[in-house]
Amino acid sequence: MVDLSVQLGPLRLDHPVINASGTMEIFELAETFGPHVLERPPVAAYVSKTVTLKPRAGNPPPRILETAGGMINAIGLSGPGLDVFVKEDLPRLLGLPCPLIISIGGFSTGEYEVIAGRLQEALEQLVGEGWIERAGLELNISCPNVHSGCASIGSDTHETGELVKTIRKRWPGLLVVKLTPNVADIAAVGRAAVSAGADAIAAVNTYKGLVVDRVSLRPYLGNITGGLSGPAIKPLALRSVYELFDAVEAPIIGMGGIATVEDVLEFMSCGALVVAVGSAGFRDPGLAGVLAHQLAVALDTRGLTRAGLLGLAHRPV
Repeated sequence: MVDLSVQLGPLRLDHPVINASGTMEIFELAETFGPHVLERPPVAAYVSKTVTLKPRAGNPPPRILETAGGMINAIGLSGPGLDVFVKEDLPRLLGLPCPLIISIGGFSTGEYEVIAGRLQEALEQLVGEGWIERAGLELNISCPNVHSGCASIGSDTHETGELVKTIRKRWPGLLVVKLTPNVADIAAVGRAAVSAGADAIAAVNTYKGLVVDRVSLRPYLGNITGGLSGPAIKPLALRSVYELFDAVEAPIIGMGGIATVEDVLEFMSCGALVVAVGSAGFRDPGLAGVLAHQLAVALDTRGLTRAGLLGLAHRPV
């Protein structure tokens, strides 16, 4: 079979399919489906839900709704905060037999810096110097469901560059920057992130949208707007990955509507070294593992290698 292993910075992945942040709660899955989920995770690297400095209740309900071609959510980065994550979640996540990518979000550069520093200290205590090969950091600067901080940083090239530069000085491990598609020029933001020291780019987060209640004819979500994900955004996400591949000299983690092996092939041909399953994982939590197997078969059938597929859409016929 085709070798699917991927080197994402210092992290070695057995295959190129991971989860999008906030779409897989692996310990809850283990409670439902059994301990084998923790022993053999379907993802090649587990991406945590976004960790914030302080506990957050998130946005008022309703917060999620299925739409034609996908789903829209306005969760609002709800979570118990950094202290609980470091004390309770991090030690358990480091027990997984795959690398960990910790998504973090803040409302100022200072908050991101505090979170990154605390995580580095905790990783050194729990794992030792070898933690760099076990865990990476994803800067969520693109959530459309909060009204400041990470929602606005990713829409400004200067702010993006300054944040990445600050965290790069503090964080020696893998540094991924997750971009918002809700900008005029995503390639410019990607260039700013990579120039400032990002090791990889994740593209894209959800598209800002609105759903109207058909009875009241008023906005359905408690937050008014939310983030649209699923198959409806795939062509838009593919375009972003395609443009970023030409714009940056860094690995791209592609996401946005991935549900089939054909979707994986398309994202990788546009330039994604790694792909992330988001909304489709709610329907099938084991989908990432299935897609990895199907990818190996598809590459073998087509006579392609993973490296040969990368960026294929950019090469002349």
